[in-house]
Amino acid sequence: MNLPEHVTLIEVGPRDGLQNEKNEIPTDVKIQFIKELKKAGFKEMELTSFVSPKWVPQLKDALDIIQYCTDENRNLVLTPNEKGVMRAKEAKCRDIAFFVGVSESFNLKNINSTTKESMNKLLPLIRELKADGFFVRACISTAFYCPYDGKIHPDAVLNICQQFADAGVDDLSVADTIGMANPLEVYELFSRLKAQFPDMLLTAHFHDTRGMALANIYAALQAGVDRFDTSAGGLGGCPFAPGATGNAATEDVLHMLKALNIETGIDMNQLLKAVEVIEPHLAGAIQSKQHQLNKQEKAVN
Repeated sequence: MNLPEHVTLIEVGPRDGLQNEKNEIPTDVKIQFIKELKKAGFKEMELTSFVSPKWVPQLKDALDIIQYCTDENRNLVLTPNEKGVMRAKEAKCRDIAFFVGVSESFNLKNINSTTKESMNKLLPLIRELKADGFFVRACISTAFYCPYDGKIHPDAVLNICQQFADAGVDDLSVADTIGMANPLEVYELFSRLKAQFPDMLLTAHFHDTRGMALANIYAALQAGVDRFDTSAGGLGGCPFAPGATGNAATEDVLHMLKALNIETGIDMNQLLKAVEVIEPHLAGAIQSKQHQLNKQEKAVN
């Protein structure tokens, strides 16, 4: 088996995980959630987004989150446009993430721009940020399937990634946004990405809509990927992508990686404590396997 010795898990629960949550989560609970996650050992985390509260009201407290939760580690903040970048700079953020959909229809539904229009706006911002020493991550949505356009050709994904690479991004996060990819498709795309961008940080991002997230992560590992976006409790979903249910649950991914003797530096018990912090405030119950087992063990004891 072609497996790495170490994998980096980028925790996206506080941003991607909560953005579509129906209940309004109190800011102090989010802060506690993030701090408990940091105690578990995460060195990279999506904290929040400077997006319009009109579109994503759950993240209207972005400034408070930044103020209380940033540290010496990589604290990613999603910025959809130039206004978001300005707000991030004012908040003294140093780690910026952008997103674009490979699918034209998804991009239009999401940010009311074609993919080409979005890239024309983002690339100059990225070059400017890199010149100023920022860490920049590009999140590539609908890299496999789109709820509106169907299957996405791998060449379209590589083309978008090449444009981001040419602009100087540090990390490419490539997403199966609606959880339709299968391990064969995952292995093919990420093998091509690793070959085309051998020296870049390359992150895989899977949703568990059809129960395939762990299988797809295993396929990505075989393709040489050693970075994965995961969400504590399997929280997540995209408000602009019908069918995009939760992300791969961090604790379930961690369990699989440990079984494969792959190091992560993440403490499972502390991670589960963080999940317990957020669960009472959610509209629905957390369904991750490790969390459910943990609850059952506590009930027995």
